[in-house]
Amino acid sequence: MGSSLADCCKRIHLRMKKVLLLLLLSLPKALSSQAEFEVSLSPPLFSLLFYLMCLMLCAVHVIVCTSAESSCYFCSMSWLTAVGVMMLISALMCSILSTIAKIFENSRPPLKNPVVSSSSWSEIDVLILAGTIGHVLSLGASSFIEEEHQTWYFLINTLCLVLCQELCRNNFLLKECDPQHSTTVKQNFDSIGEASECKNIDIPAARNSKLGKATSSTEFIKGSDKWMSLASPWIILICCRLLRSLNQTGVQWAHQPDFGHWLTSSEQKSELSFLAAVSLLMIFFLVQRRCSLVSKIAMVLGLLGVYSYRAAIGNVIFPWQHASKDISKGITEARFVYVFVLGIVFTGTKDLLKSQVISADSSVKSTGLWEVYSGLVLLAALLFRPHNLPVLVFCLLIQTMMTKYIWRPLKSDAAQITIMHYWFGQAFFYFQGNSNGIATVDVSAGFVGLESYVEIPAIFLTAFATYAGPLLWAIHLLCYLSSEVSRNSAAVGHGCFCYALMRSIPVAIYIVLVTGLRYHLFIWSVFSPKLLYEGVHVFITAAICLFFTAMDQNHSHKVQD
Repeated sequence: MGSSLADCCKRIHLRMKKVLLLLLLSLPKALSSQAEFEVSLSPPLFSLLFYLMCLMLCAVHVIVCTSAESSCYFCSMSWLTAVGVMMLISALMCSILSTIAKIFENSRPPLKNPVVSSSSWSEIDVLILAGTIGHVLSLGASSFIEEEHQTWYFLINTLCLVLCQELCRNNFLLKECDPQHSTTVKQNFDSIGEASECKNIDIPAARNSKLGKATSSTEFIKGSDKWMSLASPWIILICCRLLRSLNQTGVQWAHQPDFGHWLTSSEQKSELSFLAAVSLLMIFFLVQRRCSLVSKIAMVLGLLGVYSYRAAIGNVIFPWQHASKDISKGITEARFVYVFVLGIVFTGTKDLLKSQVISADSSVKSTGLWEVYSGLVLLAALLFRPHNLPVLVFCLLIQTMMTKYIWRPLKSDAAQITIMHYWFGQAFFYFQGNSNGIATVDVSAGFVGLESYVEIPAIFLTAFATYAGPLLWAIHLLCYLSSEVSRNSAAVGHGCFCYALMRSIPVAIYIVLVTGLRYHLFIWSVFSPKLLYEGVHVFITAAICLFFTAMDQNHSHKVQD
């Protein structure tokens, strides 16, 4: 009792010192002739440093309590009180640092050209640079290669926190500090609302009362878009956490049971069937919004064929199926789906050729790219195992949310969007259950719809099923950048360069590292399989960059003219 009381007094004494330090730092400003009563809490509470300090304190608390024999001060409190104390400590520290920064900022002479100060790097740029360098340096350690999925999970989680902080700043803090920037952000949301409503406006039939109702409904939509934009990073974090529980990968925790093992057991076939049916339904709703009518019908029939194929080979069951039926190879059902995949891809290719040769219409090109992307999504749904279909659903959901509620309101440039696509593509590579070991390659995907082994189709199907995550994110990047050509005519070329650079730098440095570590103990068990994965990924990236270049031919012709 006496020791806990002494600890409590020490904590209170430490906080009083922090408050006293904050008051001492504010004393020169308070004694000036232009003194104002102001407590600078809003910027620190919405800063990235505040959230990082909270996470750091929680991490230190968990590490100390799980490694030491005796519990620490926070363990004697309820979890709500402990979190509140950590947030208070973080807020006080951020306030002190903010006050010190303001003192140094006020002591500096004002800049002659304020535009130069706004051209500094943003926190997203700093994170992208630090994350890329950190990942490349981690390739020199065998333990980091075995658990590389943890690196990508950490990077995308941190990216979501930075995006949340950026959205909070644009929606709340910059309204008073920078009216011009606030007006720009408001125009971004206005353009989104107008784009979603321009097809439903009847100008000749409008009256004053109808115009008032339309205005109020428009403001409600804009307000809901703002709050949805603020909630999007947290929803993405929840989706990523659920995906991490689906497939355990790596080496250290690969033996632990996960949600995927529970679904694939024979006792949970009904639950797996329900999950597969819901996932296929969600895939259709997330993909069909930009497809033509013919492609929508083909997508519906193709997804029905996917479920029929999985039912034929015994993975799932139909609702009316009670007794176990004979299991077949499902060759007819799989080839039925291949027909619709080729049909959708052919329809998209026809639109792309039309936009490249006949007319340079950007809408036709965007529709064609999206239909090619839809065909690849249908192929991935066929090749993925039933318990992995939620990975495809969350992939489409995150892409939709980031496109509508993050990238367009923030008006991110092509380099930032390209690197975000690359990071999420790498994370979804591991969400599928892949690792840097050969044992996790799903070879069965190369035999879907084939009676016997055929080399070229088997290699293509296995490679596509393994790298479906990075490939789908890369094609979605091309679809997004093509839709932004009106705002930035060089977006596709810039994105292609950044994507090739993001793939080339790690591979080049890794080859140098492997050459230097060729006598390492784990050269054949860790470094060589990783080199094989990187080599295949380079070939896939080269094909993607060729596709990027072909889609950017119109821009190059315009520049030459």
